[in-house]
Amino acid sequence: MRQNTAHYACLFLNDIPLLDVRASVEFSHGAFPCAENHPLLNDHQRELIGTEYSLNGQQAAINLGWQLATREVVQARLANWSDFVQRHPQGYLYCFRGGLRSRTTQTLLRAEGIRYPLVEGGYKAMRNYLLAELEKQSKRLPFVVISGHTGSGKTELIQSAGRALDLEGIARHRGSSFGHTGHKQPAQIDFENRISIDLLKLAQNPGAVFIEDESRLIGCCALPPVLQNAMKAAPWVLVEEPLENRAKRIVRDYVQKAVPHIGDMGTSAAAALGEALRSSLGKIRKRLGGLRYQQLDAQLAEANCALAQSGSSAAYVPLVMALLKEYYDGQYDYLMKKRESAPLFRGTLAEVNAWLANTGASLRA
Repeated sequence: MRQNTAHYACLFLNDIPLLDVRASVEFSHGAFPCAENHPLLNDHQRELIGTEYSLNGQQAAINLGWQLATREVVQARLANWSDFVQRHPQGYLYCFRGGLRSRTTQTLLRAEGIRYPLVEGGYKAMRNYLLAELEKQSKRLPFVVISGHTGSGKTELIQSAGRALDLEGIARHRGSSFGHTGHKQPAQIDFENRISIDLLKLAQNPGAVFIEDESRLIGCCALPPVLQNAMKAAPWVLVEEPLENRAKRIVRDYVQKAVPHIGDMGTSAAAALGEALRSSLGKIRKRLGGLRYQQLDAQLAEANCALAQSGSSAAYVPLVMALLKEYYDGQYDYLMKKRESAPLFRGTLAEVNAWLANTGASLRA
């Protein structure tokens, strides 16, 4: 029979499936990439038992728990857990601290002839382990930062680099005011947990880790300060692409590729995308100034209309070029001037890609 475990590194390095028996509200605040939530207690039951514990102690809370565990409730829980066990015979279960809820779940499963191990220390111990690893690996791993103006193709380089940490991929956001991908962003704790697990996996082999230059916020996800500090101190590579090339790449990624992911509830994809783009433009209205915002908003309306009527995205290109010149490039140039070191290499996207394939390979070795 498999034993309970406290080998947290093994769980995360091997993507071991985890049965999370905490309440749904706890799971939504933070969990792990390979975890599924099948609660022992629903949110209301958890609240009732917590109140009973505070007023009358642990045994009273346990007694209340068994009163709430009607036959129908127990059978529903067992059905969910049994299904998980069948799908993931090598997994483990956990609650918040690896205590009463985990052991109650084990007891109920055991009565059905199912022996399933738990994670000692539960969610809290695993979360503390990942926070410690995030601190450790952020200071230890040899990062190389890929820098460049918006639309330079930095994300493409990260995705093809092999040993890389894809922060935008983890955050499900492209980082700018227009960076919404159509997918819900993870909770902050989930974002941090995934970064830590990816760093832990990267640390199993030597070599440089490539990472895209990012500001503190990627959408609603905040970079952990320890990682942000490591990125500021790391050597860097600069991608320099012509303005029109960058604008066309942005239109491809933000418009052409976005349309299939945005339409819902009977609204056409083009119309939904147009609304999303106008909302994003509104976020930088104050920095553009009232008159310039009105001009760009009118230009955006024309581009949205062309997309809806003919499917053409060409009208977005001059609009994006204007936004890059008048807003994004100035911000990025200001940050670049604050760098104290010269880049390891600078060149076009094709040149940097070739450098990564040659010199970059020696950095990864």
